[in-house]
Amino acid sequence: MTDRPHLAVIGAGPAGVAAALAAVTHGVRVTLVDAAPEAGGQFYRSPAVALGARRPQALHHRWRTWQRLRAALDSHLAAGHITHLKDHHVWCVERDTGGRGRLDGPDGRYGTGAEQQPRPNGQQGDPDDEFTGAFTVHALLGPRQEQGVAVRADAVLLATGGYEKVLPFPGWTLPGVLSAGGAQAMLKGGLVLPGRTVVVAGTGPLLLPVATGLAAAGARVAALVESADPRALTRSPGALAARPGTLAEGAGYAARLLRHRVPVLVRHTVIEAHGADRLDGVTVAALTPDGRVRPGSERRIDCDALAVGHGMLPHTDLAETLGCGLDGVAVRVDDEQRTDVPSVWAAGEATGIGGAPLALAEGHIAGRCAAARLTGGTPDPRTWAAASRRRAALRTFSAALGPVYAPPAGWAERITDDTVVCRCEEVTAGTVRAAVADLGAGDLRTVKLLTRAGMGWCQGRMCGPAVAGLSGCAETAMRRPFARPVPLGVLAGQTGDDTSRPELDCRQADNGTP
Repeated sequence: MTDRPHLAVIGAGPAGVAAALAAVTHGVRVTLVDAAPEAGGQFYRSPAVALGARRPQALHHRWRTWQRLRAALDSHLAAGHITHLKDHHVWCVERDTGGRGRLDGPDGRYGTGAEQQPRPNGQQGDPDDEFTGAFTVHALLGPRQEQGVAVRADAVLLATGGYEKVLPFPGWTLPGVLSAGGAQAMLKGGLVLPGRTVVVAGTGPLLLPVATGLAAAGARVAALVESADPRALTRSPGALAARPGTLAEGAGYAARLLRHRVPVLVRHTVIEAHGADRLDGVTVAALTPDGRVRPGSERRIDCDALAVGHGMLPHTDLAETLGCGLDGVAVRVDDEQRTDVPSVWAAGEATGIGGAPLALAEGHIAGRCAAARLTGGTPDPRTWAAASRRRAALRTFSAALGPVYAPPAGWAERITDDTVVCRCEEVTAGTVRAAVADLGAGDLRTVKLLTRAGMGWCQGRMCGPAVAGLSGCAETAMRRPFARPVPLGVLAGQTGDDTSRPELDCRQADNGTP
């Protein structure tokens, strides 16, 4: 098996699993690298086995699809065709541009004194796509993330997903305020409710499953506060035609909200969270058609938890360190899901936020095409025509969602000067405004240098959109050398000598072997 090309898939969510399954059935070895303890990503996050959940499907949407994917993945893991590296937190992918060829180490491990070898049987792909060097995937192992490991591969497929955008407001740092995705992760992964009485607020399709999931699990959802008006989608018949099940899906959520007696406040927003030591209520207000607060519409809703989110952003850190180009804030790919870096593919939310069905279609296409290129062939679009049609339709639908669920205009004007914007460095909105008005900052980098906003633990992932909105600067992806914080001891071991780094034998990873 070791003479087969080796593909490293980073991310075991819908896109990553679909890509791994497509690639392994077309002649390549696959190592699936993921930070979570189980495959599935956020969308298919499951409770730990030790919790003994009797009906995990009750927490999920499209559970049967995941059962099929999980069964196929388990089959390939048992056969040794796919290696799944769990609890591996990737912080960098390094490309060896020193020469052509591929590493032939067993299952991609970082072996001692490994030699590069030419493609088997003299196979050649298109000149533009010919492999230009092995890749090293650097990761931190386990929950403590103190031990560095490395995986070698002939090609890399990035399925790194997205992360939630949360815009600040007065009181948002109070205990009891968390992201909508965080509340969903607590419920799906730990069977834990964020509070007894919860307000779900912000904008975006994610709010619906969060509110209905919390209500079904026993929380009293005091209100679902959506700043957009989802009915605006009816003005985009082309988008609805691209995904005909949308209306039925929306009706299903509406029925569940009605069954659990959840008040739905459309064209409303949370303007302040209240509490001394922790959250005890929020003030919501109606919005005018132009997104401003309607005077006199403010009212308080008592709650002990607020789950808030304002959409999603693509995870592009690894792609950017590899030199992949971006379209806006998403990784740029072609029809084969190839980036503009040879032997690097990308799929799922990293290429644009579009949900699990789109991620599955993109992952399937990326996996098939990567396998074809790695084995010296040329992908035949006819073999993935159905997935391509689904991808096109779902991209059309996702493009229509963006304007509908955009944060309301004027949100930055409602942030008081004493509101903390960058939580890592405790930078206030007033400090950011002063950097622009008094010190002449005209771009995000200058704002960062003058205020330290974005210099903390999250490196601007959380505060970046807020700082951009407050400063009036364009929101752009911020290139970071590492995708996550790395211990100095791990960095000190990156000497460039193969024998100095921990050896990772993927054959003995968690795939059923002792």
